[in-house]
Amino acid sequence: MATASIQVSTIDYHTGGEPFRIVADGYGTLEGNTVAERRVSAQNSAGVDRIRQMLVQEPRGHTDMYGCFVTEPDDEGADFGAVFWHKDGYSTACGHGTMALGVWAVEELIVESDPNGTTVVVIDVPSGRVAAHVESAGGVVQRVTFENVPSYVTGQGLEVEANGRTFTVDLAYGGAIYACLDVAQLGMEITKENYSELRAIGRAVKWACNQLPEAQHPDPRLSGVYGTILFQKFEDLPSGPHQTNMTVFADGEVDRSPCGSGTSARLACLAASGEIDGRSLRHDSIVGSTFVGTVRPHDEAHSDFPAVIPVVTGMAYRTGRHQFELNPSDELGTGFILF
Repeated sequence: MATASIQVSTIDYHTGGEPFRIVADGYGTLEGNTVAERRVSAQNSAGVDRIRQMLVQEPRGHTDMYGCFVTEPDDEGADFGAVFWHKDGYSTACGHGTMALGVWAVEELIVESDPNGTTVVVIDVPSGRVAAHVESAGGVVQRVTFENVPSYVTGQGLEVEANGRTFTVDLAYGGAIYACLDVAQLGMEITKENYSELRAIGRAVKWACNQLPEAQHPDPRLSGVYGTILFQKFEDLPSGPHQTNMTVFADGEVDRSPCGSGTSARLACLAASGEIDGRSLRHDSIVGSTFVGTVRPHDEAHSDFPAVIPVVTGMAYRTGRHQFELNPSDELGTGFILF
C-alpha cells in the first residue's frame, strides 16, 4: 500500500520584504516545557525537521526563506510560542517574524483585538518573551511594533581577520549575537549592485567572530554569532540617526528587511555610544524598506555595557495561503539548496 502524502498548510507574510511562513499545526510534536526546549526538540527530530526542509528549500522555498512553527507558550502569560527556522536550522530570535506573527494573530482572530486601537500580542520565543503591538484603525492593521528582550553590547572595537583582511567590529546581543561592521571600512556602499560582495564579506566575518569570548552567552544555546550587520551611516535626521544595513545571517542568508533583532543590536550599540539619547533610529534595508527603532532603559548591565529594551516599528503583510504536499515517491523529497 502506498504511503500517504504529507500535507502542510501555511500562511505567508512579508515584513519589509523578508518572507515569513507560519505553520500553526501539522508539523509533528515538539517536546519540552519551554519554547527554548522545543527548539532543541525540533533540531533533534528528523520528522519535524523534514517539514522545515520541505517548506524552506527549493522547489517550495528558497535559500533566504524564513518561517516558524507556532507552539504552546511557556506559561499563560503569553498568547503562544514560536520556534523560528531558516534554511540552515533554527534561530533563537526573529524580529521581523515577531512582527508578522502579531499581524497574523490579529488578522486571523487568534487573539481578541481592538479594531480601533492597539492589541498587544505576547509571544514566547527561544530568546525569551517578546511582544508585538499591533495598531488598527477601522479593523485594518496599520503598523506593528516589536518589543524585544533586553539587548546590549558584548564587545567594542574588536579586530578580526576574514577573507585576508582585518576588520573592526562591535558585537551586540538583540535576542541573538551580531557582529556590526561599518562599510566605510570597505570603501563600499550598501547597494543591490554590491550585494554579492557584501554577502561574502558578511558571511566570512560572522564565522571569524563566532568563537570570540565576546560571542559567548551565559546560556550556551544563545552563544555564537548569528549574523553580520553591514551598516552605512548617513547624516542624522532631526529625529535621530539614519542608517542603511544589510544583515547576513545563518550561513550566508541575507535579510531583505532592516532585520528586527539586528535593528535591536544596532540600537544597543547606539545606546552604548550615546548616539541615540532618547531619539529614534531610521533603519533602512537593501530593498528600501524601513524600520524605526527607539530604546527604553533597562536596569541591568552586561559586560560593562548598559542593556536597553529595543522597540522597533514596521509593517507586515499577508502574501498568501498555501497547501503544500510531499509525495513519498518524490525523488527530490524535501527539496534542495543551490547556494
